[in-house]
Amino acid sequence: MNTNSYPIPRRNLNAATEQKESKFYPTPDNPKKRTGYAIVGLGKLTLGNILPAFASCKHSKVVALVSGDAQKASNVADQYGIDPKNIYNYQNFDSIKDNKEIDAVYIVLPNSMHHEFTLRAAAAGKHVLCEKPMANSVQESEEMIEACKKADRKLMIAYRVQYEPNNKMIMEWIRNKEYGTVKHIELFNGQNIGDPTQWRLKKSLAGGGALVDIGIYCLNTCRYLLGEEPDSVAASIHSTPGDDRFKEVEESIFFQLRFPSGVTANCASSYGAHQSRRYRVYSEEAWFGMDPAFPYKGLKTEFSQANDNVEWKSNPSIPEADQFALEIDHFTQCIQHDLKPFTPGEEGLQDHKIMQAIYRSATEQKVIKLDTFSESDVFRGPKPKGEE
Repeated sequence: MNTNSYPIPRRNLNAATEQKESKFYPTPDNPKKRTGYAIVGLGKLTLGNILPAFASCKHSKVVALVSGDAQKASNVADQYGIDPKNIYNYQNFDSIKDNKEIDAVYIVLPNSMHHEFTLRAAAAGKHVLCEKPMANSVQESEEMIEACKKADRKLMIAYRVQYEPNNKMIMEWIRNKEYGTVKHIELFNGQNIGDPTQWRLKKSLAGGGALVDIGIYCLNTCRYLLGEEPDSVAASIHSTPGDDRFKEVEESIFFQLRFPSGVTANCASSYGAHQSRRYRVYSEEAWFGMDPAFPYKGLKTEFSQANDNVEWKSNPSIPEADQFALEIDHFTQCIQHDLKPFTPGEEGLQDHKIMQAIYRSATEQKVIKLDTFSESDVFRGPKPKGEE
């Protein structure tokens, strides 16, 4: 029996044709037993999604804020009942080492700041949950991993797709060959980005353009779905001439990954196309995928299979769950039970190594060979144990 839930009476109130009900009532931990987080960065993602997600967390709570805007931090602390003494700025951040309420930090800053604040958090004795992309380079990623190992602190990269139930369902279809062997995957993540002054269009802050910000979803998702690592990549880049938004970073990137099993994945990402976030998996007996696949909410699964001369299309789904709450609580469980996170720093480092090869392929206009691995999920920790 799941000790974190109460069993529901066995009598099923719905007909067998209805979607199966959960067998358990969720029971969150007493607040005093929850792991305390300091949220580093109070931008749009934090205010719109991460802070609200703590209301759905069972094992985690927010206890501190770190921001360069004192007034904003004060207002947010008041909204969420956070003690004013637990408000920090980027200069006095290191003093979190003296705050026993803080067990971990969640870094939600521009990409270029991930490296610095991971190192500082580890030195302060705090576990680190870091937004993707992990850093701005392979070297920075390696240094983050080493700093957390040296401090005996855990490091996890916030790849929320790998904790989302519908994506997990598709991953299991692929791995179990429910519809035969997968042959090909197509993935696209794009949006027509505005405000040419934003940090995502500054290479020093973002590290790159469409690839590192949103194309990484295509890369990481197909690696997750297959459980394999690609052995080669071919890529090309295009930026519209004269578009001032793309003076420093690429507008669009196209890359093909080849996997040892024979699967190919065609991936594309753009800052200049109308918003679309989807993928489709082609197997021997069906095609299936998600559209949309990568937003924070409203994900939709697609499925198609033929029977004689009739094509059956459907939208199978699992009830929606807060992706941020799932990943935060997983990291908390790893902290509380001394487990390796499912998406540790090594997972983020591997994406950086492949992205480095993608950029090299586009620049040199040739196929780039990658290191090969025989095991499945080679960079991931144990799979999360979800509550029913």
